[in-house]
Amino acid sequence: MDDPRLTPARPDLAAKYLEGKVKAARFVAGETFEVTDAIAPVREAPFSNARLSTQALKGERATIYDRNGEGWAWGQLDSDGYVGWLPDSSLAKPRAAPTHKVTAIRTFAFPGPSIKLPPLHTLVMESLLTVISEDGTFAVTGEGWYLPRQHLDNLDRVEKDFVEVAERFLGTPYLWGGRSSLGIDCSGLVQVALNAAGVDCPRDSDMQQSGLGKDLDPLQSTKLQRGDLIFWKGHVAIARDAATIVHANAHHMATTIENTADAIARIRATGSEITSIKRMN
Repeated sequence: MDDPRLTPARPDLAAKYLEGKVKAARFVAGETFEVTDAIAPVREAPFSNARLSTQALKGERATIYDRNGEGWAWGQLDSDGYVGWLPDSSLAKPRAAPTHKVTAIRTFAFPGPSIKLPPLHTLVMESLLTVISEDGTFAVTGEGWYLPRQHLDNLDRVEKDFVEVAERFLGTPYLWGGRSSLGIDCSGLVQVALNAAGVDCPRDSDMQQSGLGKDLDPLQSTKLQRGDLIFWKGHVAIARDAATIVHANAHHMATTIENTADAIARIRATGSEITSIKRMN
């Protein structure tokens, strides 16, 4: 069965590219939209209290197949293929192509070239922006926002160590479906860190387990190397070295560094064993 998280298909409507592959009352080509909010929720259903599946960040593109006329749009993120409902107010037709991305874990967009002005927005790592000029230490976007230049870089900027990127998120509150330094979950942390290092990464931990790295023996948890991914059912952590991990976790409700053996024992006590270890290099 096609994964509904990655397959834009419902009984009443499906993406045109799925015609002949799935059953639906009608098929539509969809339209490309740009996320204009700093962070837009992607929900399981078109309600503000529906479960958060993931988040779309400023500048990301989404292909929209349905707009329900009540403030919600149903579509698929171009970045990782995730399907869900976004607020219509968070979307607009794309203007200029993005030129830069946010490389700091978060930064401010100011209305002018001064850090003393009240910020307009808080933008997060991997947000996409179109920079049209520079003004002193600021980059100026097409919206007229002023952002510190040192918090941005070209789209092809690649981090050398994705583990170090993950470590920057220490203390970030845990948020189911979150993928930013304002709130992040375990697989969101892995995705953001790997994407920053130039590695395409699926969104959820089960997708990551099946799609990333080289399998290692789950019994070899005492021989971990930096960058190994450790999976449990519904959870993933990143090895910092042979003895410690970094992970966003609901036990601490934050991104933390833990002794690996202690974390394994704690999670085992809840009835969950390691399901897989993946080596990323």
